[in-house]
Amino acid sequence: MSRLDRLDPDHNVWHWLAVDLRVWRLERNLSQADVARICEVDNSTVSNWESGTAKLPQRRAETLDRVWKTRGHFTRLRTLAESSHDPNWFDQYTQYEERSDTISAYSALVVHALFQTEDYARALIAGAQIVDDIEAAVATRMARQGVFNRPEPPDEVRLYVRQTVLEDPVGGPEVMRAQLAHLLDMSQHRGVVIRALAKAKATHAGVDGSFTILRIGQAEYAWSSAVGGGRLVSDPAKLREQRLRYDRIGDDALSRDSTRSLLRELMEAMK
Repeated sequence: MSRLDRLDPDHNVWHWLAVDLRVWRLERNLSQADVARICEVDNSTVSNWESGTAKLPQRRAETLDRVWKTRGHFTRLRTLAESSHDPNWFDQYTQYEERSDTISAYSALVVHALFQTEDYARALIAGAQIVDDIEAAVATRMARQGVFNRPEPPDEVRLYVRQTVLEDPVGGPEVMRAQLAHLLDMSQHRGVVIRALAKAKATHAGVDGSFTILRIGQAEYAWSSAVGGGRLVSDPAKLREQRLRYDRIGDDALSRDSTRSLLRELMEAMK
């Protein structure tokens, strides 16, 4: 099955956009190289847009609407895709995560997957009771942590995490204590920053939930999960909002040293 055959435009707005791009191009008897020249990108980029492996940027959608006189069709469709839950969001997200130069995460409910111990991950997955093969799911999650062992690892991986996440006894005291010890160890690694958001700070910019911002070269992407789907954002205006939100969470977070002290205190309390 080709990548085009795997598109599902009836249930995925990003796939709908990819299919429409190909249909409108062929109606005009244009090649992918022609579209590449219009959008000032290379041919492979257009191929990725049409196969759904990359998302048509807002600026390029506006260019196509202007040149093809499509009265805002591609711009509107892309806006709809940005605001919709994407059932394939996680596959796309993990592809970006693997290649990220920087990762900035905020965890409101559980420890971020890149920082989970195997036992902590297993307790979360088993407790949710929605996965049949728990060990396969754990292995997949642990494999994501290979980002730290790349030949050229990310320049920085930054985690802001609520104190209540650190206090929840996921898997029991022994599992949680090992998880806290792992965070303490990771906080000493070059390029890793871990800072807790104190429980006393009840109102802050992260009350709406967890999210992550990824940077690859000059491009940035933000994602947030939701039940049954998620959103992967690449629109510059929305990314600026997410970055501002992340910075404000950092303004309220404990320092790195204070976070390490908190981790030690919580570990001691779980003995």
